Amino acid sequence: MVKGGLGLLAGLWCLGAVAQVPLGLPPSQPVATEEVVALGRTLFFDRRLSVNATLSCGNCHVAAMGFSHREMATSVGIEGRAGRRNAPGLFNVAYLPALFWDGRSADLEAQIWSPLLADNEMGNSSRAQVLARLATLDDYPQRFERAFGRGIDEQTLGQALAAYLRSLLLGNSPFDRWFYRQEQDALSAKARAGYRVFVTRAGCHRCHQLGLEWALFTDHRYHNTGAGAGARAQQRVQLAPGLATTVGDLASVGGAAEADDGRAEVTGLASDVGRFRTPSLRNLTLTAPYMHDGSLATLEAVVAFYNRGGGAHPNKDPLLVPLNLSTEEQAQLVAFLESLTGRGAEALVAEAEATAVGNP
Repeated sequence: MVKGGLGLLAGLWCLGAVAQVPLGLPPSQPVATEEVVALGRTLFFDRRLSVNATLSCGNCHVAAMGFSHREMATSVGIEGRAGRRNAPGLFNVAYLPALFWDGRSADLEAQIWSPLLADNEMGNSSRAQVLARLATLDDYPQRFERAFGRGIDEQTLGQALAAYLRSLLLGNSPFDRWFYRQEQDALSAKARAGYRVFVTRAGCHRCHQLGLEWALFTDHRYHNTGAGAGARAQQRVQLAPGLATTVGDLASVGGAAEADDGRAEVTGLASDVGRFRTPSLRNLTLTAPYMHDGSLATLEAVVAFYNRGGGAHPNKDPLLVPLNLSTEEQAQLVAFLESLTGRGAEALVAEAEATAVGNP
C-alpha cells in the first residue's frame, strides 16, 4: 500500500539500520544517526530559519498539538500573512509518498524549501539566503560537519530536517492492539461497532485503507469531497447583558487567503480542481480542526459531513454519496476514529519542548 513512502535516505548520515516501528505501522523504517536527528530537531524549532527570525516550522506544526495547529483553521506565516490550508499533523509523515495537501513534493528532503521560500510562510528570498544565514548562527557549521562530514548545503539541510520528521512515529493504538494482536479488551464495544460501520455501510475504507499487517488509513490519492470554508459553523457570542451577535470561525488573519484549486495547481488538469490528498486517520484526536481548510472543528462534524454525502462541488468524487447513518452509528464511527490515537505522543512532545535553540 505504500509506494516510495520510506523516503530517499542517502549519504554518510544513514546508518543502514532499521528502526523499531510502533505496532500498526509499516516495517523497515530507515533511521539516521541520533546526531542528525537532534540537529534536525533544533532546526525545526529555530525561528531564525524565517526571513525575519519570527517563525519556525514548529510554530505551525506545534508539538503539543500533534505537530499541527488546533487554534487556527489555516496557517499564518510571517507578519501575520494568511495561509490557505490547515497545517497537517506530522506523525508518521515518513511513510507519505507525496507531501502537502496537493502532493507537490515527492520527498521530505526536498519539501523543506516550499515553506522556507513561500512569501506567506517563512518568507526567504532564496535558498542561498537561508544557507548563508545558518552558516553564521551558533554552532550550526560544526554540528553539520560532525553529522555529515561536510558543511551546510541544500542537501544536508534537507537531510537533517527530514531525519527529525522521520522520527515522529506514532502507532500502537487501541485499534492496533485489538486488530493486530487480538487483545479483545483493547477496544470498546462502541469502537468495535464503529469499525464495522467503517468497513461496511460507510465504506470509509475505500479511501482510508487498512491491511492485515499494518495500516496507514490512506490510499495516498486525491479526492474532491466538496469541503470548503463556506460551511464554517456559526456561533452565538454574548457581548454584554442583552447584547449578542453571531460570528463564524476565524478562517485566517492578515488578509484574505487566496483561492485554492488543490491538486490542479500541480497537474494543471481541470479534473483535479478541488482534489486534495487523502490524509491518514491515525491520531486524529490530536490534530483538530479537520479537512484541507480546517473547516470542520470536531470528529462529530467530520462524520456528519460525510454522512450528508460531502459538500457541494461540481467536481466532487462520485464515491461521496449520502450514507444515511443513524445517530448511533455516527457516534460509533467517532468512537472508532478516536481509537486510532497511538501511544507515545507524550515522549515525542516532551523531547520537542526540551529542545534548546538560539531564538526560542
